[in-house]
Amino acid sequence: MPSKPQREPRRYQEIADELRAKIDSGELPPGATVPGENTLMKTHDVARSTARQAIDVLRAEGLIESRQGVGITVREFRPIRRPAVQRLSAEVWHAGRSIWDVDLEDRPRRVEVEVDEVDAPEHVARLLGTDERMCRRSRTFYVEGKLIQTAVSHLPMSLARGTRIMEPDTGPGGMYARLEEIGHKPTRFKEEVRTRMPTPQEAADLQLGPGTPVFQIMRLAADDDDRVVEVNEMTLDGSNYILEYVFSS
Repeated sequence: MPSKPQREPRRYQEIADELRAKIDSGELPPGATVPGENTLMKTHDVARSTARQAIDVLRAEGLIESRQGVGITVREFRPIRRPAVQRLSAEVWHAGRSIWDVDLEDRPRRVEVEVDEVDAPEHVARLLGTDERMCRRSRTFYVEGKLIQTAVSHLPMSLARGTRIMEPDTGPGGMYARLEEIGHKPTRFKEEVRTRMPTPQEAADLQLGPGTPVFQIMRLAADDDDRVVEVNEMTLDGSNYILEYVFSS
């Protein structure tokens, strides 16, 4: 049976590939002006709709942005590399570090935290194996002034009550260090990752361009007795994160 002919790349994809290569090589560095529709139409001899599609591709990938009074520029915000395995190592919180230190190094960041006591949502109660009241920790994470992630953790009140887990600032090493102090050190983690399109509110809050997805990550932390001690649900800006997994075979 004859093989199917390879589909030729569409013209707008070729233009987007060319611009992406210039961004990756540094020929168009962060903050540099990207050729606009009129320039692309002239240099590539294409219709305006084709030029616009090429720009839309790069905007959806989070590589470029429109700046009032400047035009289209290469984004200056560097993507965050999230090393999923290393950041959850006990060595991190034993040293009094936040797992965010692994992701961000010295980049300026701000975390807004709200802590309250709530009834267990049905899916959380099922995962934790209890319908007792929960400590809910809601966080919004900003890097270099940009909101890039929200996270909501639920922990049983039988573990959190009377500890710094109920305070916005959980102290050196964070929440996992406090769990270790009460005999429930997390020793096993499970993360489920999926992508989806954002809700209108998420798109507005995260300032996502058209067509930009979010990462939805659910993490379960369990102790030595295989008791799930935390359910953490995170929403990440898909254009600003690189999820990295490094492990031995």
